[in-house]
Amino acid sequence: MLLCGIDIGGTKCALSIGKADDKGNIEIIYKEKFSTMPPCETLQKFGDILDEQMKTYKVQAIGISCGGPLDSKRGVIMSPPNLPGWDNVEVVKYFHDRFGVPTVVQNDANACAYAEFKFGAGRGYKNVIFLTFGTGLGAGLILDGKLYSGTNDNAGECGHIRLENDGPVGYGKAGSFEGFCSGGGIASLGKAMTKAKLDNGESVAFCKDETELENISAKLIADFAEKGDEFAKSIYAESGRRLGMGLSILIDILNPEAIIIGSIFTRSRKLLWDECKKVIDREALPMSAEVCKVLTSELSENIGDYAALSLALMATE
Repeated sequence: MLLCGIDIGGTKCALSIGKADDKGNIEIIYKEKFSTMPPCETLQKFGDILDEQMKTYKVQAIGISCGGPLDSKRGVIMSPPNLPGWDNVEVVKYFHDRFGVPTVVQNDANACAYAEFKFGAGRGYKNVIFLTFGTGLGAGLILDGKLYSGTNDNAGECGHIRLENDGPVGYGKAGSFEGFCSGGGIASLGKAMTKAKLDNGESVAFCKDETELENISAKLIADFAEKGDEFAKSIYAESGRRLGMGLSILIDILNPEAIIIGSIFTRSRKLLWDECKKVIDREALPMSAEVCKVLTSELSENIGDYAALSLALMATE
């Protein structure tokens, strides 16, 4: 079976074609990337690429992964913050009308969850949570073997959960799960902890003075932490503790078999996990925690492609 995956991002878009077999495997046989443009131009570009590739690959379904908010039932993208100008775009209608094959759209966290469930670390489980832990923090939920998106596609927005009364801002809320556990959140946490250290007259290896505070990023802190810098390691440990708090809530409420975490956690698990595990052991219901594995994404840097292709597979089921 040949499938087409469309990944719409804030700055980059990608179209991939995958070949799925009857054993639950998928092979990406074609991929093309381009910069995101306004909606009409972007959809036209996708359509033109697929028109050309359909001469060789007769795809049987199209899956579209995009940041929310969106309406998966009506197939409409509804003003995502990372896609200015994408207001009520009838994306499913466009592709279905042009190519006449089943087409579905889901937000990117849901799509990633379904991809890991079908092709990655979630294979063999029925109750799976996928956490993005990248630019932001969102979740996709697989419950009893099915994608659960909620009443109006807002299920899994766990980044909005408040973990502390104050702290780094994420999801527009100080002290939120996303504020502590995202790329921007770790950078903000690092800046605050660094400023406090500098104000106390102490030195910081990756920031000589306050004029360099804006250069601090999650990656910069991770680079120094991996080299053994104790202060950099303490910033990730603080994020890890909040990750444990958030995961404990999800474990208690949803009782999953596996929580799969992508992006920063996949790259920096060793900097986050020890403190995270301590909090889970203390906070989560023991009977729920003992049946839940916390895993890193298997699809890693290719997850966007597999996410969109998994939705195309969903459209055929």
